[in-house]
Amino acid sequence: MQTPSKKVIFGLSDAITSPLLWTKRQGRSMNSNRQVVSKVLVVDEAGAHLGSMKAFYEECGLIGIRPQQTGVASVMSILKSNVDLGGIMLYESFGGQIGQGLALAREIHASRPELPIFLRRDAVASMAGLSEKDAGMFRCAYTLADLQPLRTNLDSSIFSRVYPNDLVRGITEFTRTSLESLFTHCDIDIETPYLVKDRIIYGEVFTMISIESNWCRGYMMFQAGEDAVLDLVRHDAASQGGETWSFRELNNVLGELTNLVWGSFKNRYVGHDRSNQSLQTQVPIIINHRSSYISFGSEDPQLCFKYVLRERNRPDAAPVPIYQRFVFNLNWSPEDFKENPSVESLVDSGELELF
Repeated sequence: MQTPSKKVIFGLSDAITSPLLWTKRQGRSMNSNRQVVSKVLVVDEAGAHLGSMKAFYEECGLIGIRPQQTGVASVMSILKSNVDLGGIMLYESFGGQIGQGLALAREIHASRPELPIFLRRDAVASMAGLSEKDAGMFRCAYTLADLQPLRTNLDSSIFSRVYPNDLVRGITEFTRTSLESLFTHCDIDIETPYLVKDRIIYGEVFTMISIESNWCRGYMMFQAGEDAVLDLVRHDAASQGGETWSFRELNNVLGELTNLVWGSFKNRYVGHDRSNQSLQTQVPIIINHRSSYISFGSEDPQLCFKYVLRERNRPDAAPVPIYQRFVFNLNWSPEDFKENPSVESLVDSGELELF
């Protein structure tokens, strides 16, 4: 697994800052607002227009990241790493040379064709002057004087789906509970939920389970680095008697996590009307381990959550990330989404009484 190049959050100081801290600095605390965001790679010096672009990104729910080092090699190094993205913001004269942005776009498109590229131009908010092949690489062109084409295409390309706040909040709640039950010696931090358009796989351990209900169908995944999570479970086992754990026990732990979360999802969100699922369609799922790549046969974005585990009794130990992804590639009808009533709500409404 390759190590990601250094990156900075767009618009902040040169210090590396996490997306969660970025959103808190802007006043969007996770506890009060579950807005789903998306990370975009900013391949654009921006210069004097930095402030206005920062404000535009915040308004659109984007978290911009930029390479700390300029140059094509730095950009491509990031794209070959495990940085998950919703899109690319590219300036046509990146690097100060006319045409260099287009040459870089060709490399980006060849390496990560699933990522939408948005082209900033100096003169015209269109593909005028580009060959048909080059124009086909971009989702839209825009200028700083007219950001409306960019706004419209961001909505259709990245934020093309609405995820109910109750769903996003509920997923984080019962996933945190499941993680706490399995990693009892860890505190769990949750970063801001986000959307990605790429298809990369993080780490070496990958679990997947199908999600089916009367309003959605797709898959839920957990992805993690094997050594880091194995170190967590080994340390916990050692504190309880010195048992030596291998990757097989780790597989069992992550399999149990997947089952726990799916059970909570089913109890909370899956209705009992399954009549519309008699003729279910399926699409091939393609996994390329060498390239850390997975495809679900569609252009649908993936709803992502990042949980960071921190050991209480080893404060100097490196935090361990676990990624959770949902892709509703087979059916997505959020207008039919509803949360199943809890026992407490049924008691409050009078449908049940305590015995």
